[in-house]
This record gives sequence, structure tokens and C-alpha cells, in this order.
Amino acid sequence: MTNVSIQDETTISSRRVHEGRVINVRVDTIRLPNGKEALRDVVEHRGAVAIVPMLDAGTVVMVRQFRTAAGKVLLEIPAGTREPGEELELCARRELAEETNFQAQHMVKMFQSYVAPGYSSELIHVYLAYGLAPVDGHTDDDEFVEVERVPLSAVADMIARGEIEDGKTIGGLLAAMDMLPKLELSE
Repeated sequence: MTNVSIQDETTISSRRVHEGRVINVRVDTIRLPNGKEALRDVVEHRGAVAIVPMLDAGTVVMVRQFRTAAGKVLLEIPAGTREPGEELELCARRELAEETNFQAQHMVKMFQSYVAPGYSSELIHVYLAYGLAPVDGHTDDDEFVEVERVPLSAVADMIARGEIEDGKTIGGLLAAMDMLPKLELSE
């Protein structure tokens, strides 16, 4: 371990190596606090939202969908990427309707977190939604989801058994379980 203090790295140069529909990738040459140079691969992402939709105090609405990067179907809370300039809560409401066919009377931001700050700029904003009512929603043309109602009492065991593996989902559900007793939701 060296005795160099932690401070900002200085970007010397940046080169975009991929431009995609959802992400861009760049390679930065940076100067470290000790004066040496290093390379950093960075996934650029415009940010996202995730929603923990509570049908009632004991039931969370989740979605199952195939995730190519994981190579399997995952059980997740609804989520999606922000459109350029889109307000966060409006994005959360849009994604909730698109993926679950519900709208929320109440939407409370619980937290925000970087998904993988070692290589990605993606910042996800996680909301608790309650006072749900049915609405006509339409998933994106390339999105196929199954809506599932899950007892909140089963969530911790599902996480422990590996039935819920998605980080934003685990964080969102645990935050909701902490916040829900402070709200007055009816069973």
C-alpha cells in the first residue's frame, strides 16, 4: 500500500470506441494521484429509474423478463432508461405504466445509486409507488415482460435463495421494506 492520498484522477484524453442505442463506451487516459498514467474503460449511460410498485401493504408488483447479458429470465422491479431531458418522476410513471399497466397515485423517491461506478456512469433513481390503479400501458416493441404479484413477506427469502438476483431490485425492495412501516398503506 502506498502513502498517496486519495484525490481526483485527471483525464488526459478520451476516445469514444462505441456509440449505441442505450450506451456509449469510451477509453480515458488518466493521471493518477501518484503521477502515473492509466487507462479507464467507461460505459456512458444517460441514467435510469426503477419503481417498487405496491399493490397494497403486502404485495409488490414485479416483472419477469429475459435479460440477454445475464442469459436468463430475471424477476425484477419495473425499470427503464430516461429519455434525453426527461424528468425523473415522469420517467418512473411512464415505465410503471408501460411495464405493469398500473399508474400510481403516490410516487416517493427512496434513493439513487450508481449501478457499477467502477466502469459505468449510470445513475439509477429508485421510487416507491403506491395507490395503484389499472391503466392501459404498452411495452416497447423489443420488450416482453410478464407481470407478477409477489408477497412482500416472501422477498427476503427469495433474495437469499437466489430467486431475485438483480441489484436494483434487491436495493429497491429492501429500501421499500424499511420505508413501508412509516407509511399508512392498507392491506
